[in-house]
Amino acid sequence: MKYAIIIPDGAADEPQESLGGKTPLEAAHTPAMDALVAAGVIARACHTPKVLPAGSEVGNMSLLGYDPLKNFTGRAPIEAAAQGIELGAEDWAVRCNLVTVEDQTMRDFTADHIGTDEATKLLATMQEYVTADTELSQVLHFVPGVSYRNLMIWRGVSKAAPFSMETRATPPHDLTDKSITEDFPRGPGSDVLVSLMEKSVELFKDHPVNVVRQGYGKLPATNVWLWGLGRAPSLQRFDLAHGVHGAMITAVDLLRGLATLVGWKRIEVEGATGYTDTDYAAKGRAAIEALNDVDLICVHIEAPDEASHEGDVQGKIKAIEEIDRHVVAPLVEALKARGDWRMMISPDHPTFVRTKTHTHGNVPVAMAGTGIKPDEFTSYGDMNAAKSSLAFDEGWRTMEWFIKK
Repeated sequence: MKYAIIIPDGAADEPQESLGGKTPLEAAHTPAMDALVAAGVIARACHTPKVLPAGSEVGNMSLLGYDPLKNFTGRAPIEAAAQGIELGAEDWAVRCNLVTVEDQTMRDFTADHIGTDEATKLLATMQEYVTADTELSQVLHFVPGVSYRNLMIWRGVSKAAPFSMETRATPPHDLTDKSITEDFPRGPGSDVLVSLMEKSVELFKDHPVNVVRQGYGKLPATNVWLWGLGRAPSLQRFDLAHGVHGAMITAVDLLRGLATLVGWKRIEVEGATGYTDTDYAAKGRAAIEALNDVDLICVHIEAPDEASHEGDVQGKIKAIEEIDRHVVAPLVEALKARGDWRMMISPDHPTFVRTKTHTHGNVPVAMAGTGIKPDEFTSYGDMNAAKSSLAFDEGWRTMEWFIKK
Protein backbone atom coordinates (compact mmCIF):
# COMPACT_ATOMS: atom_id res chain seq x y z
CA MET A 1 0.00 0.00 0.00
CA LYS A 2 1.21 3.46 -0.91
CA TYR A 3 -0.09 6.51 0.99
CA ALA A 4 -0.09 10.24 0.26
CA ILE A 5 -1.07 13.11 2.53
CA ILE A 6 -1.58 16.63 1.18
CA ILE A 7 -1.62 19.49 3.69
CA PRO A 8 -2.93 22.76 2.20
CA ASP A 9 -1.96 24.81 5.25
CA GLY A 10 -4.72 27.08 6.54
CA ALA A 11 -7.02 26.35 3.58
CA ALA A 12 -10.14 25.95 5.75
CA ASP A 13 -12.13 29.15 6.12
CA GLU A 14 -15.57 30.66 6.66
CA PRO A 15 -18.12 31.67 3.99
CA GLN A 16 -17.18 34.89 2.20
CA GLU A 17 -19.71 37.52 1.19
CA SER A 18 -17.46 38.41 -1.74
CA LEU A 19 -17.73 34.78 -2.93
CA GLY A 20 -21.51 34.60 -2.74
CA GLY A 21 -21.48 32.80 0.59
CA LYS A 22 -18.91 30.20 -0.46
CA THR A 23 -15.65 29.50 1.33
CA PRO A 24 -12.38 29.79 -0.64
CA LEU A 25 -12.20 25.98 -0.89
CA GLU A 26 -15.71 25.90 -2.35
CA ALA A 27 -15.08 28.80 -4.72
CA ALA A 28 -11.87 27.27 -6.05
CA HIS A 29 -11.93 25.05 -9.14
CA THR A 30 -10.66 21.76 -7.72
CA PRO A 31 -11.62 18.86 -10.01
CA ALA A 32 -8.96 16.51 -8.59
CA MET A 33 -9.97 17.11 -4.97
CA ASP A 34 -13.65 16.76 -5.87
CA ALA A 35 -12.98 13.51 -7.69
CA LEU A 36 -11.15 12.21 -4.65
CA VAL A 37 -14.16 12.92 -2.44
CA ALA A 38 -16.51 11.36 -4.99
CA ALA A 39 -14.41 8.20 -4.88
CA GLY A 40 -14.07 8.20 -1.10
CA VAL A 41 -15.27 10.12 1.92
CA ILE A 42 -15.22 13.58 3.41
CA ALA A 43 -14.91 14.07 7.15
CA ARG A 44 -14.19 16.87 9.58
CA ALA A 45 -11.44 16.93 12.17
CA CYS A 46 -10.38 19.30 14.91
CA HIS A 47 -6.59 19.38 15.14
CA THR A 48 -6.37 22.37 17.51
CA PRO A 49 -7.77 21.77 21.01
CA LYS A 50 -9.00 25.05 22.47
CA VAL A 51 -6.57 24.91 25.40
CA LEU A 52 -3.64 25.02 22.94
CA PRO A 53 -2.64 27.58 20.28
CA ALA A 54 -4.65 27.43 17.05
CA GLY A 55 -1.48 27.18 15.01
CA SER A 56 0.41 24.91 12.67
CA GLU A 57 2.63 23.67 15.49
CA VAL A 58 -0.39 22.05 17.17
CA GLY A 59 -2.44 21.33 14.05
CA ASN A 60 0.25 19.47 12.14
CA MET A 61 1.31 17.43 15.15
CA SER A 62 -2.29 16.27 15.45
CA LEU A 63 -2.64 15.73 11.71
CA LEU A 64 0.35 13.39 11.76
CA GLY A 65 -1.35 11.31 14.44
CA TYR A 66 0.11 12.62 17.72
CA ASP A 67 -2.11 13.84 20.54
CA PRO A 68 -1.00 17.45 21.09
CA LEU A 69 -2.47 17.48 24.58
CA LYS A 70 0.16 14.87 25.52
CA ASN A 71 3.04 15.76 23.19
CA PHE A 72 3.06 19.49 22.47
CA THR A 73 5.80 21.44 24.28
CA GLY A 74 6.06 24.55 22.09
CA ARG A 75 6.70 25.52 18.48
CA ALA A 76 10.34 26.55 18.63
CA PRO A 77 11.67 23.16 19.83
CA ILE A 78 10.15 21.54 16.75
CA GLU A 79 11.88 24.04 14.49
CA ALA A 80 15.12 23.45 16.37
CA ALA A 81 14.87 19.79 15.40
CA ALA A 82 14.60 20.88 11.77
CA GLN A 83 17.99 22.56 12.04
CA GLY A 84 19.59 19.61 13.77
CA ILE A 85 19.83 21.48 17.06
CA GLU A 86 19.82 19.08 19.99
CA LEU A 87 18.16 20.44 23.10
CA GLY A 88 19.31 19.22 26.50
CA ALA A 89 16.98 18.69 29.43
CA GLU A 90 17.51 22.26 30.67
CA ASP A 91 17.49 23.96 27.27
CA TRP A 92 14.73 26.08 25.78
CA ALA A 93 14.09 27.12 22.20
CA VAL A 94 12.32 30.38 21.38
CA ARG A 95 10.91 31.37 17.99
CA CYS A 96 12.42 34.65 16.81
CA ASN A 97 10.51 36.48 14.08
CA LEU A 98 11.86 39.56 12.39
CA VAL A 99 8.89 41.92 12.14
CA THR A 100 7.87 45.43 11.16
CA VAL A 101 6.09 47.41 13.86
CA GLU A 102 4.90 50.95 13.18
CA ASP A 103 3.15 53.15 15.76
CA GLN A 104 2.79 50.11 18.05
CA THR A 105 0.93 48.24 15.31
CA MET A 106 2.09 44.98 13.69
CA ARG A 107 2.54 46.20 10.13
CA ASP A 108 4.14 42.98 8.83
CA PHE A 109 5.01 39.82 10.78
CA THR A 110 7.50 38.84 8.04
CA ALA A 111 9.35 42.19 7.84
CA ASP A 112 8.27 42.36 4.21
CA HIS A 113 9.52 38.80 3.62
CA ILE A 114 13.05 39.73 4.56
CA GLY A 115 15.81 37.77 2.85
CA THR A 116 17.71 35.06 4.70
CA ASP A 117 21.05 36.83 4.21
CA GLU A 118 19.59 40.05 5.62
CA ALA A 119 18.06 38.22 8.57
CA THR A 120 21.39 36.52 9.31
CA LYS A 121 23.15 39.90 9.54
CA LEU A 122 20.52 41.33 11.87
CA LEU A 123 20.69 38.30 14.15
CA ALA A 124 24.48 38.58 14.20
CA THR A 125 24.00 42.04 15.69
CA MET A 126 21.71 40.60 18.36
CA GLN A 127 24.31 37.93 19.11
CA GLU A 128 27.04 40.55 19.50
CA TYR A 129 24.84 42.31 22.05
CA VAL A 130 24.18 39.23 24.20
CA THR A 131 27.81 38.09 23.92
CA ALA A 132 28.86 41.37 25.52
CA ASP A 133 26.52 40.72 28.44
CA THR A 134 28.28 38.70 31.13
CA GLU A 135 25.04 37.12 32.36
CA LEU A 136 23.70 36.14 28.94
CA SER A 137 26.82 35.40 26.93
CA GLN A 138 27.00 31.70 27.86
CA VAL A 139 23.30 30.91 27.59
CA LEU A 140 21.69 32.81 24.71
CA HIS A 141 22.31 31.99 21.06
CA PHE A 142 20.49 33.45 18.04
CA VAL A 143 20.20 30.95 15.20
CA PRO A 144 19.31 32.11 11.67
CA GLY A 145 16.67 30.11 9.85
CA VAL A 146 14.87 31.05 6.64
CA SER A 147 13.76 34.62 6.00
CA TYR A 148 11.84 35.99 9.00
CA ARG A 149 11.64 32.59 10.73
CA ASN A 150 14.55 32.25 13.17
CA LEU A 151 15.36 30.88 16.62
CA MET A 152 16.85 31.84 19.95
CA ILE A 153 18.28 29.04 22.10
CA TRP A 154 18.74 29.21 25.88
CA ARG A 155 21.34 26.68 27.07
CA GLY A 156 20.38 26.01 30.66
CA VAL A 157 23.34 24.02 31.98
CA SER A 158 25.25 26.99 33.40
CA LYS A 159 22.22 29.17 34.15
CA ALA A 160 18.68 27.83 34.49
CA ALA A 161 16.17 29.34 32.10
CA PRO A 162 13.59 31.57 33.81
CA PHE A 163 10.76 30.27 31.63
CA SER A 164 8.04 27.73 32.37
CA MET A 165 5.02 26.29 30.60
CA GLU A 166 3.13 29.25 32.10
CA THR A 167 5.14 31.72 30.00
CA ARG A 168 2.88 33.15 27.31
CA ALA A 169 3.75 34.93 24.07
CA THR A 170 1.49 35.89 21.17
CA PRO A 171 2.36 34.72 17.64
CA PRO A 172 3.02 37.82 15.53
CA HIS A 173 0.92 36.48 12.65
CA ASP A 174 -2.08 36.78 14.96
CA LEU A 175 -1.44 40.52 15.34
CA THR A 176 -1.43 41.67 11.71
CA ASP A 177 -2.73 45.28 11.56
CA LYS A 178 -3.43 45.16 15.30
CA SER A 179 -1.98 46.99 18.28
CA ILE A 180 0.81 45.10 20.05
CA THR A 181 0.65 47.04 23.33
CA GLU A 182 -1.24 44.30 25.19
CA ASP A 183 0.50 41.35 23.56
CA PHE A 184 4.07 41.38 24.78
CA PRO A 185 5.29 38.18 26.49
CA ARG A 186 3.98 37.61 29.99
CA GLY A 187 4.59 35.20 32.83
CA PRO A 188 7.85 33.63 34.08
CA GLY A 189 10.89 34.95 32.22
CA SER A 190 8.87 37.41 30.14
CA ASP A 191 11.03 40.27 31.40
CA VAL A 192 14.02 38.72 29.61
CA LEU A 193 12.07 38.34 26.36
CA VAL A 194 10.63 41.85 26.47
CA SER A 195 14.04 43.35 27.26
CA LEU A 196 15.57 41.67 24.20
CA MET A 197 12.69 42.73 21.99
CA GLU A 198 13.04 46.33 23.14
CA LYS A 199 16.82 46.30 22.71
CA SER A 200 16.44 45.05 19.13
CA VAL A 201 14.49 48.21 18.26
CA GLU A 202 17.52 50.28 19.19
CA LEU A 203 19.98 47.96 17.44
CA PHE A 204 17.99 47.71 14.21
CA LYS A 205 16.94 51.34 13.85
CA ASP A 206 19.90 52.46 11.73
CA HIS A 207 21.26 49.03 10.86
CA PRO A 208 22.87 48.87 7.38
CA VAL A 209 20.47 46.11 6.37
CA ASN A 210 17.48 48.33 7.03
CA VAL A 211 19.09 51.36 5.42
CA VAL A 212 19.55 49.39 2.21
CA ARG A 213 16.04 47.85 2.37
CA GLN A 214 14.38 51.21 2.81
CA GLY A 215 16.48 52.59 -0.01
CA TYR A 216 14.74 50.28 -2.47
CA GLY A 217 11.28 50.65 -0.98
CA LYS A 218 11.16 47.65 1.35
CA LEU A 219 9.88 47.72 4.92
CA PRO A 220 12.58 47.60 7.61
CA ALA A 221 12.87 44.83 10.19
CA THR A 222 12.17 47.02 13.21
CA ASN A 223 12.71 44.37 15.88
CA VAL A 224 12.65 40.72 16.90
CA TRP A 225 9.44 39.19 18.20
CA LEU A 226 9.99 36.30 20.62
CA TRP A 227 7.32 33.61 21.07
CA GLY A 228 6.58 29.87 20.71
CA LEU A 229 9.06 28.84 23.39
CA GLY A 230 9.39 25.36 24.83
CA ARG A 231 11.57 22.35 25.62
CA ALA A 232 12.32 19.36 23.41
CA PRO A 233 9.34 17.04 22.76
CA SER A 234 9.58 13.27 22.56
CA LEU A 235 7.51 11.66 19.81
CA GLN A 236 7.22 7.97 18.99
CA ARG A 237 8.62 7.07 15.57
CA PHE A 238 5.85 6.96 12.99
CA ASP A 239 6.93 3.59 11.61
CA LEU A 240 6.73 2.05 15.07
CA ALA A 241 3.27 3.51 15.62
CA HIS A 242 1.80 2.64 12.20
CA GLY A 243 4.20 0.26 10.44
CA VAL A 244 4.67 2.75 7.59
CA HIS A 245 7.83 4.59 6.53
CA GLY A 246 7.25 8.19 5.51
CA ALA A 247 8.84 11.25 3.93
CA MET A 248 8.03 14.96 4.10
CA ILE A 249 8.11 17.61 1.38
CA THR A 250 7.86 21.15 2.77
CA ALA A 251 9.57 24.53 2.68
CA VAL A 252 8.80 25.28 6.33
CA ASP A 253 11.09 24.42 9.25
CA LEU A 254 8.15 23.50 11.49
CA LEU A 255 7.20 20.60 9.23
CA ARG A 256 10.85 19.68 8.67
CA GLY A 257 11.18 19.46 12.44
CA LEU A 258 8.11 17.29 12.87
CA ALA A 259 9.42 14.99 10.14
CA THR A 260 12.73 14.69 11.96
CA LEU A 261 11.07 13.99 15.29
CA VAL A 262 8.85 11.20 13.91
CA GLY A 263 11.65 9.58 11.89
CA TRP A 264 10.61 10.61 8.39
CA LYS A 265 12.93 11.35 5.52
CA ARG A 266 13.04 15.03 4.52
CA ILE A 267 12.98 15.89 0.82
CA GLU A 268 14.09 19.37 -0.24
CA VAL A 269 12.60 20.69 -3.47
CA GLU A 270 14.24 23.43 -5.49
CA GLY A 271 11.78 26.28 -5.97
CA ALA A 272 9.77 25.50 -2.83
CA THR A 273 9.56 28.82 -0.97
CA GLY A 274 6.96 28.50 1.78
CA TYR A 275 5.05 31.34 0.11
CA THR A 276 2.50 31.83 -2.68
CA ASP A 277 5.25 31.86 -5.29
CA THR A 278 6.31 28.30 -4.50
CA ASP A 279 6.88 25.82 -7.32
CA TYR A 280 3.80 23.63 -6.95
CA ALA A 281 4.65 21.43 -9.93
CA ALA A 282 8.12 20.70 -8.58
CA LYS A 283 6.56 19.52 -5.32
CA GLY A 284 4.20 17.27 -7.24
CA ARG A 285 7.04 15.73 -9.24
CA ALA A 286 9.14 15.21 -6.12
CA ALA A 287 6.22 13.49 -4.38
CA ILE A 288 5.77 11.05 -7.25
CA GLU A 289 9.47 10.24 -7.31
CA ALA A 290 9.50 9.70 -3.53
CA LEU A 291 7.00 6.86 -3.87
CA ASN A 292 9.89 4.74 -5.14
CA ASP A 293 11.54 4.88 -1.72
CA VAL A 294 8.85 5.24 0.97
CA ASP A 295 5.41 3.92 1.82
CA LEU A 296 3.97 7.35 2.60
CA ILE A 297 4.68 10.78 1.15
CA CYS A 298 3.40 13.92 2.85
CA VAL A 299 3.33 17.19 0.89
CA HIS A 300 2.86 20.38 2.92
CA ILE A 301 2.06 23.63 1.09
CA GLU A 302 2.14 26.87 3.08
CA ALA A 303 0.68 29.12 0.37
CA PRO A 304 -3.03 29.16 1.39
CA ASP A 305 -2.06 30.17 4.91
CA GLU A 306 0.21 32.95 3.69
CA ALA A 307 -2.56 34.34 1.47
CA SER A 308 -4.96 34.23 4.42
CA HIS A 309 -2.54 36.19 6.62
CA GLU A 310 -2.45 38.84 3.90
CA GLY A 311 -6.25 38.97 3.67
CA ASP A 312 -5.98 37.96 0.01
CA VAL A 313 -9.02 35.81 -0.80
CA GLN A 314 -8.22 35.55 -4.51
CA GLY A 315 -4.62 34.63 -3.70
CA LYS A 316 -5.93 31.89 -1.42
CA ILE A 317 -8.22 30.53 -4.12
CA LYS A 318 -5.36 30.54 -6.63
CA ALA A 319 -3.07 28.68 -4.22
CA ILE A 320 -5.74 26.00 -3.66
CA GLU A 321 -6.23 25.61 -7.42
CA GLU A 322 -2.49 25.29 -7.99
CA ILE A 323 -2.32 22.54 -5.35
CA ASP A 324 -5.19 20.72 -7.03
CA ARG A 325 -3.65 20.97 -10.50
CA HIS A 326 0.01 20.37 -9.79
CA VAL A 327 0.06 18.20 -6.67
CA VAL A 328 -3.20 16.32 -6.13
CA ALA A 329 -4.03 15.43 -9.76
CA PRO A 330 -0.67 13.96 -10.84
CA LEU A 331 -0.08 12.27 -7.49
CA VAL A 332 -3.43 10.47 -7.57
CA GLU A 333 -2.63 9.07 -11.01
CA ALA A 334 0.82 7.97 -9.87
CA LEU A 335 -0.66 6.22 -6.83
CA LYS A 336 -3.26 4.37 -8.89
CA ALA A 337 -0.53 3.09 -11.21
CA ARG A 338 1.25 1.45 -8.28
CA GLY A 339 -1.50 -0.82 -7.00
CA ASP A 340 -3.12 -0.40 -3.60
CA TRP A 341 -3.18 3.25 -2.53
CA ARG A 342 -4.76 5.87 -0.30
CA MET A 343 -4.70 9.66 -0.23
CA MET A 344 -5.75 12.12 2.45
CA ILE A 345 -6.16 15.88 2.00
CA SER A 346 -6.44 17.95 5.15
CA PRO A 347 -5.56 21.47 6.30
CA ASP A 348 -4.03 21.70 9.77
CA HIS A 349 -6.32 24.50 11.00
CA PRO A 350 -8.62 27.17 9.59
CA THR A 351 -7.08 30.56 8.77
CA PHE A 352 -9.71 33.21 8.18
CA VAL A 353 -9.08 35.74 5.43
CA ARG A 354 -11.35 38.14 7.31
CA THR A 355 -9.25 38.18 10.48
CA LYS A 356 -5.91 37.21 8.87
CA THR A 357 -5.32 34.78 11.75
CA HIS A 358 -5.40 31.09 12.63
CA THR A 359 -8.50 29.96 14.47
CA HIS A 360 -9.68 26.89 16.34
CA GLY A 361 -12.24 24.72 14.61
CA ASN A 362 -12.84 21.88 12.22
CA VAL A 363 -11.10 21.33 8.90
CA PRO A 364 -12.37 19.28 5.93
CA VAL A 365 -10.66 15.92 5.42
CA ALA A 366 -10.88 14.00 2.15
CA MET A 367 -9.83 10.34 2.14
CA ALA A 368 -10.02 7.85 -0.71
CA GLY A 369 -8.36 4.76 -2.08
CA THR A 370 -8.19 1.03 -1.59
CA GLY A 371 -10.68 -0.23 0.99
CA ILE A 372 -12.43 3.12 1.58
CA LYS A 373 -16.13 2.89 0.72
CA PRO A 374 -17.53 6.07 -0.89
CA ASP A 375 -20.07 8.19 0.97
CA GLU A 376 -22.74 10.43 -0.59
CA PHE A 377 -20.58 13.53 -1.10
CA THR A 378 -19.03 14.45 -4.43
CA SER A 379 -17.04 17.64 -3.76
CA TYR A 380 -14.41 18.86 -1.32
CA GLY A 381 -15.23 21.80 0.92
CA ASP A 382 -15.92 23.15 4.37
CA MET A 383 -19.71 22.89 4.21
CA ASN A 384 -19.79 19.27 3.03
CA ALA A 385 -17.41 18.38 5.83
CA ALA A 386 -19.75 20.05 8.30
CA LYS A 387 -22.61 17.84 7.04
CA SER A 388 -20.64 14.59 7.16
CA SER A 389 -21.38 11.98 9.80
CA LEU A 390 -17.67 11.09 9.92
CA ALA A 391 -16.06 13.38 12.49
CA PHE A 392 -12.85 13.28 14.51
CA ASP A 393 -13.26 15.59 17.49
CA GLU A 394 -9.81 14.42 18.56
CA GLY A 395 -8.13 15.14 15.25
CA TRP A 396 -5.05 13.06 15.95
CA ARG A 397 -7.18 9.91 15.65
CA THR A 398 -7.75 10.63 11.93
CA MET A 399 -4.37 9.17 11.00
CA GLU A 400 -5.12 5.77 12.48
CA TRP A 401 -8.41 5.65 10.54
CA PHE A 402 -6.62 6.62 7.33
CA ILE A 403 -3.82 4.06 7.72
CA LYS A 404 -5.74 1.12 9.16
CA LYS A 405 -9.44 1.46 8.28
